Amino acid sequence: MTGQATGRTAEGGPDDGLRMSAPEPADGPELWRLARDCGLDLNSPYAYTLWCRDFARTTVIAREADGRAVGFVTGFMRPDDRGTYFLWQVGVHPRMQGRRLARRMLDHLAERFGSLEASYLEATVTPDNAASRALFGSFARAWGVEAVWTPLFAAAHFPEPGEAGDEHEPEDLVRIGPLVRPPAGR
Repeated sequence: MTGQATGRTAEGGPDDGLRMSAPEPADGPELWRLARDCGLDLNSPYAYTLWCRDFARTTVIAREADGRAVGFVTGFMRPDDRGTYFLWQVGVHPRMQGRRLARRMLDHLAERFGSLEASYLEATVTPDNAASRALFGSFARAWGVEAVWTPLFAAAHFPEPGEAGDEHEPEDLVRIGPLVRPPAGR
């Protein structure tokens, strides 16, 4: 999707009125609420507002026709690997789940990768997060590239249980690419 109404969704179905765009600092509280409502690891409200200012170019927010935010993807270009986009969080409002919105937001970002000078997407996922693993697998297949999974952070890399909440699971790294052009039919 290009962020404008096209009459069709990223999957080729009828336009559902969703619009994708870069956020503004005023969107920070909405991203924080979405992260909370989605059950994501919650950062501070300040962090989401700062993200909407400093990383707006590498972030997408999905809005319904009435302007209500229903999804977001936050990410950044890795400082030590400028050709790699690191996806920080994906949030989809619970009532919007099952509509492929997360995948559509990833496609929207990937279509911007040329202007970002990115050819790889990286993210970390816990071993039991089947939905995220399926999302990244679907994305890689649609773009005709490989998704390579490797262990990255063990549970020992995180604070002890009770010190910072519950025990944090390990995080595996997925590296997808190279993403050089949109898949056929887009």
